[in-house]
Amino acid sequence: MLQTRKEIAFMVMAGIFISSAIVAELISAKLVDMGPYLAPMIAGIVPWPVVFLLTDVMNEYFGKQAVRRLSWITTGLIAFCFLIVYVAVQLPAAKGSWLSDEEFGKAFGGSLWIMVGSICAFITSQLLDVQLFHLFNKWTGGKMIWLRSTGSTVFSQLADSFIVALIGLWFSGAYPLKLVLVLAITGYLTKLFIAACLTPLIYVMHYLAKKILGEKPVTETN
Repeated sequence: MLQTRKEIAFMVMAGIFISSAIVAELISAKLVDMGPYLAPMIAGIVPWPVVFLLTDVMNEYFGKQAVRRLSWITTGLIAFCFLIVYVAVQLPAAKGSWLSDEEFGKAFGGSLWIMVGSICAFITSQLLDVQLFHLFNKWTGGKMIWLRSTGSTVFSQLADSFIVALIGLWFSGAYPLKLVLVLAITGYLTKLFIAACLTPLIYVMHYLAKKILGEKPVTETN
C-alpha cells in the first residue's frame, strides 16, 4: 500500500523525535564545562532543541492524541533501552577489551539512573506540554505561534528539568543535592534560552510543514 505524504512525514519526524530522546538519556551522565562564569550543564540537553521543534510542529499538524501516543511509545522505548544497557553493564568484559568493566560501568551505568528519571520526567513533561500547547492555541485563536510554543515549554520543562535531575543525579548518589539543584536550574534556564532562540526556526518549520503536507493544521477542541 502506498503511503501518503503525511504518513511519511510523521514517520520521519517520529523517528528523529525518538532517536533524540534516547540519545539524550545515554549522554546525560556527562557534565559540560560552560566556562568560568557559568555552572556546568548536562550533556543530555544537546538533542532537546530538536525535540522542541518536532513537538511543536507535530502538535500543530497531527494533533495532541498523536503526540500523546508518540510520547508513550518513546517512554516505552527508553525503558527498553534501559534494559539493554543494564544487561550490557552486567556482562563481563573480555580480556583485551577496549573498555574495562569499571570504565564501561562508569560511562553507561550512570545513564541507568538518568533513564529512570527520564522515564518519569519525559512522560510528565510531554503530556503537560501537549495539553498546554493546545490550551494556549485555544486562547490565542490559533494565532501567535511563538506564545503557544514557548509558553508550553516554560511549564513542561520546569517539571522535566527537576524530575530528571533529582532522580537521575541525586537519588543515584552521583552528585550532592546542592549541585543537583544547580544543574536543574541551569538546565531549565538553558532550555528556555534555546526555546526563545528557536522561535524564528519554529516559523520556518511551520512554513515547510505546510508546503510539504499541503493541508491545514489539525484543530482539536478537547
